[in-house]
Amino acid sequence: MKFTITLVFALFTSVVFAQDKPTYDPQQVFDPTFLNSPGNEYRSGNGAPGPMYWQNKADYNIECTLDTVKDEITGTVTITYTNNSPDELDYLWLQLDQNMFTTKSRSHFTTPVGGGRFGNVEFEGGDSIRSISITEHKKTITPKFVITDTRMQILLNEPLKGKGDKITVKINYSFRIPEDGSDRMGITYTSNGKIYQIAQWYPRMEVFDDVEGWNTLPYLGAGEFYLDYGDFDYSVTVPSNLILTGSGELQNANDVLTSTETDRLNKAKNSDAKVFIIKSDEIGKSSTRPKNNGNLTWHYKMHQTRDVSWACSKAFIWDAARVNLPDNKKSFAMSFYPIESASDSSWGRSTEYLKASIEFYSKAYYVFPYPVASNVAGRVNGMEYPGIIFCSARAHLGGLFFVTTHEIGHNWFPMLVGSNERKYAWMDEGFNSYINIYSGKNFNNGEYDKDQSIKRITNIMTKPGSRTIMTYPDVIDGKELGTLAYFKPATGLQLLREVVIGPERFDYAFREYTKRWAFKHPLPQDFFRTMNDALGEDLNWFWKEWFYENWKLDVAVEDVRYVNSEPTQGIDITITNKEQMVMPVEVEITDMAGKKGRVTLPVEIWQRSGKWTFHYPSTDMIESVVIDPDNKLPDVNTANNSWTSPIQ
Repeated sequence: MKFTITLVFALFTSVVFAQDKPTYDPQQVFDPTFLNSPGNEYRSGNGAPGPMYWQNKADYNIECTLDTVKDEITGTVTITYTNNSPDELDYLWLQLDQNMFTTKSRSHFTTPVGGGRFGNVEFEGGDSIRSISITEHKKTITPKFVITDTRMQILLNEPLKGKGDKITVKINYSFRIPEDGSDRMGITYTSNGKIYQIAQWYPRMEVFDDVEGWNTLPYLGAGEFYLDYGDFDYSVTVPSNLILTGSGELQNANDVLTSTETDRLNKAKNSDAKVFIIKSDEIGKSSTRPKNNGNLTWHYKMHQTRDVSWACSKAFIWDAARVNLPDNKKSFAMSFYPIESASDSSWGRSTEYLKASIEFYSKAYYVFPYPVASNVAGRVNGMEYPGIIFCSARAHLGGLFFVTTHEIGHNWFPMLVGSNERKYAWMDEGFNSYINIYSGKNFNNGEYDKDQSIKRITNIMTKPGSRTIMTYPDVIDGKELGTLAYFKPATGLQLLREVVIGPERFDYAFREYTKRWAFKHPLPQDFFRTMNDALGEDLNWFWKEWFYENWKLDVAVEDVRYVNSEPTQGIDITITNKEQMVMPVEVEITDMAGKKGRVTLPVEIWQRSGKWTFHYPSTDMIESVVIDPDNKLPDVNTANNSWTSPIQ
């Protein structure tokens, strides 16, 4: 009997799976030249801002008027621009985003036939620049300027010196408001009047940085924004029957609100439950307005921000509640929505969602830096600006929660951590999509928690011809934008946190990145290097394969062999990497008695070749060997992940 069993062992001790020609090249993934450019005085090799890091500053004073008959904004913006760079500037570049909305714009001509989310829909709008003056070194002149699509170049008579020189630019302008503003802004019609969601509403400075100088990519729609920080003081004049909310803090509440509304606001600032400022049965009533004809001017200020936006309507229900921040700090959450969206399955819970999201982000990453945040219902499906977000009036239940938590999350990325959205959409969309996995789990004991399995990325990774995450958003096919800007980068960070690194270490490093680059302009390399530095890990293999390449993962059990054909001496297990992506590998071994054991192999096993053999000290016959027993890896072929003994 013993001889018979031994002979059977000899016959089945080595089980080899058929292989195709190997495609794995360790030199490609463990590339010693990847991210190896030296740091400098502006950006250190460890991913932190360097000792001589600089960025320019743009302060804005804006006065504008809304014409609700013509749907037109007329305004004056005065920009005080500080050149903190070491370079002299012979000209300035500004963004004229509204020029996207003309039938002569680059966006119009690059929108596919049939349209798209970010295309121009045959609207003849655009910025009308009525006059420009500049004041430099105490001289005021009318400069020459050139408008090219969504960019304007102002030529200076004398250079703007570096290291702190200032210039003031005053521009008188106007534009027609597009009804469909490429899902960034627009006009919504309700039973009680129009809702205006207004953004990109004044000429804005382009960023001059230490990497590219002037960043002048045109605004085509998918690529969002890259803006310098500064202080904003702005006033918006609208018909007196409209309610207005904007980025920052209202400066003249006594002029634009009734005493009842002021009292309700003060109550809301001390309430965890929402308080109505304007109730559903008060919409449009003269009692909600301090005057009933003419115009009112709403005055706001916001400090250390990269942008401001606003919204107004006579159709608003308005509610608000206190936001509790770490260290006993407070902020304020408000929601504005029409009667059509007022149910408790829809916008009736908006402030609850907004408040919970701000509190989650503030505790997990960085304290919310602004005194108030508003959520405004309208035609915009989801768009973020500092201190204010626009979400769809049609959203409800979990859909409204997730769009709210995602859009307000952008107040951290990229409003607080000021990455270049025009080039690197994943540094804001991907980061927020990643965090939303956890803000969803956290909200109300998991009320809207949904399956966020890492496995869900597998089918996307196998799509032939797909571009990489590091592709410009305007270049990505619209059908792939969600995958490459949101889905895949979020899954990659989840994979690092939950499989490769571990939550505690990963969270520490991610917070370190946020702290280092708060109110600054990081590049992708700064993120990668900060994470490497704070974790004490060389993750360049991961950054390359996940963000710069479109590789696949396929790890297989190739061989299971008893040592000396004797089960009591343990087994040698050989696994192979059949594709180019690598990952740490967890292997579960189960013996015939049902006893299980696991071995976790580091990614370094793949540094030399695509095959690795390891010993497992079993003392009994083995029933099965399984790679990735918890299905955490984005393995494209799980059929070869297991070995089962032919002897049962």
